[in-house]
Amino acid sequence: MSLEIRPLGLDGVLEIRPKRIGDDRGFFSETWNAHRFAESGLALEFVQDNHSYSAARGVLRGLHYQLPPRAQAKLVRVVKGAILDVAVDIRRGSPSFAKWMALEISDRAWNQILVPAGFAHGFLTLEPDTEVIYKVTDHYSPEHDRSIRFDDPEIGISWPTVGELQLSDKDRNAPLLRDAEVFTYRESEWR
Repeated sequence: MSLEIRPLGLDGVLEIRPKRIGDDRGFFSETWNAHRFAESGLALEFVQDNHSYSAARGVLRGLHYQLPPRAQAKLVRVVKGAILDVAVDIRRGSPSFAKWMALEISDRAWNQILVPAGFAHGFLTLEPDTEVIYKVTDHYSPEHDRSIRFDDPEIGISWPTVGELQLSDKDRNAPLLRDAEVFTYRESEWR
């Protein structure tokens, strides 16, 4: 099975569309295959799967990341519903520092996003009863877990209007990018 991979304008952030084979019974899809991803230049070792359920439209989760040495790359997909997924470059000194990109991910589009380490990640549910599954390259570490405000004016994310946002206290009270601990960009480390 082949993968369709499309760069999304920020270093290493990719949209991935696994092939789906269907018939009158339904479909089959390989959403992760270490060998096929490595053949495509994406040699990643995922160690944990996470499953998020949001009952309502307008649930905003993020912007989250973990600091080194527990930084995480994430492979995110939606198994039910739809989200606007956002990645923000938080590698101070990077040519694209504080730049962001957004991609709608849904069960209908059958697409995924790869968010590398060095980026903050978040998403907004566009439909009720949305389920998101994502793989990460390091285990959750409370000591390294960080977040940045979803509405930081320095970043300027254009979140769609979906009614009143539902946020956790952690996300509502997250620091601005200028006050957050972030990554340091050294080009040789990120190639």
